[in-house]
Amino acid sequence: MSDPSCETGVCWGEKLSDKKRMTLIACGLLVVLRIAIGWQFLYEGLWKISTQSGPRPWTSAGYLQNSQGPFRGLFRSLIGDADQQNWLDAEWVAARWDNWQRGFVDRHALDKNQQNRLDRLLNGPKDFRAVLKTLPPEVEFRGTLGKRLKFDEKRGRLIVDGKAHLTPRERDAALKLVRIVKDPAKDAREANEQAQEYQSAVRTVFARASRLSFKERLRASLLGDPDRVGTVIKERGSNEVLETRLGEIELYRKQLQRYEEDLQSAETGFHFEHVKKLAVPGYGNTNEIRSGLIGPIKSLESELIQSAEKLLTAPQRARGVASMPATRVQQLDVVTMWTLAGLGVLLIAGLCSRVAAMGAAGMLLMFYLAMPPWPGVPPVPGPDHSLWINKNLIEVLALLAIASLPTGRWFGVDALIGRLPLKVTGKPAVNLADEPKTSPATASGQVVPDVEVAETITSEHEASSVAKPATGEKPVE
Repeated sequence: MSDPSCETGVCWGEKLSDKKRMTLIACGLLVVLRIAIGWQFLYEGLWKISTQSGPRPWTSAGYLQNSQGPFRGLFRSLIGDADQQNWLDAEWVAARWDNWQRGFVDRHALDKNQQNRLDRLLNGPKDFRAVLKTLPPEVEFRGTLGKRLKFDEKRGRLIVDGKAHLTPRERDAALKLVRIVKDPAKDAREANEQAQEYQSAVRTVFARASRLSFKERLRASLLGDPDRVGTVIKERGSNEVLETRLGEIELYRKQLQRYEEDLQSAETGFHFEHVKKLAVPGYGNTNEIRSGLIGPIKSLESELIQSAEKLLTAPQRARGVASMPATRVQQLDVVTMWTLAGLGVLLIAGLCSRVAAMGAAGMLLMFYLAMPPWPGVPPVPGPDHSLWINKNLIEVLALLAIASLPTGRWFGVDALIGRLPLKVTGKPAVNLADEPKTSPATASGQVVPDVEVAETITSEHEASSVAKPATGEKPVE
């Protein structure tokens, strides 16, 4: 008689074997997919970390700054200063340098002399001095010179205020207060020598006063340069504004406002390209104006760091570089790099695989929403052409599938952790030898012999093992 478990020549055992084989292959491919995505995350994070010590460190500023779509404002706000306008604020930059100065002093343990030199480098000295034993009797500082120049008779010093400095016009006026004769008479030689010493002291103190501190150079660039700040021409007497000439800083701010307004009204790809190339005649587009304004300030900051490092001794240099305070985008870069590397390690090792997969999917979803391939949104630069779905979204779906399955328990550290005896039950252990055995068939709690219990269990097992006949068939005798 044929086996009832076979149909059309194919046994159920063979079908079950095929399903089991297919399941094993699917599970293996899911594990491989998890490891592959983990390797991509790990390598991407490590590569970004390795660039931080090079001349062109990786940063997310450009990606977030050029974010497009309905979430543009959200992603640009993550940077804090998407258009870098803080670099055009002299007070903001000066406060940034003050914070760096405190960190530089603490990190390198500067002595008192080094601290004073660093302070003069950054803020400038209180005054500038030149040696002058005696002041010629005919010299008297009046008007503007009286505010700029002073003579300390006790110390024999000609002093210029450190905040006021001395202009070339004021220097020339001070030099004209005495007269030097080439061949003086014998009775006039002493006065002539005093005049020569006085003029030499004036030239010396002017040369020293002409050196601007880094903060003064900063303010001169951002607040005193007419090309950057602009000029306002007023009529004498009435102070009526006749003409206002915009400086490069105000021009840059108006260009940013114009760019955002045009970007909101753009509808087609041609319009977006036109907005990107929109420029101010003689100044260039928005990026070129930004580079021309912010580039010199950042160069000045680099020069400050280099000048400060020259004050250090060899043991102090061995302590490392005291970098400037991290901006918000720099802090975000650090979090991004180490999160990529950390999620990659977890996915490869199969440790907390579901949580890691959910975290990686959320991170890629943020990348997707920063520049979504949606209609009406400028396309992402590059060779790819996508609509609604791109590589990031596909990888998000794959990670969500991995998060829905215990791939770490199939192959990974999660499987090893699952085998550890970590489960603790609160019930006390029961000694079966001391407990009476009751029949499962009785509900009255009557105690029956062990032999009857064994016979009952055996009969139930035999009854359950008998195959049920199919409908309309008689049982085989």
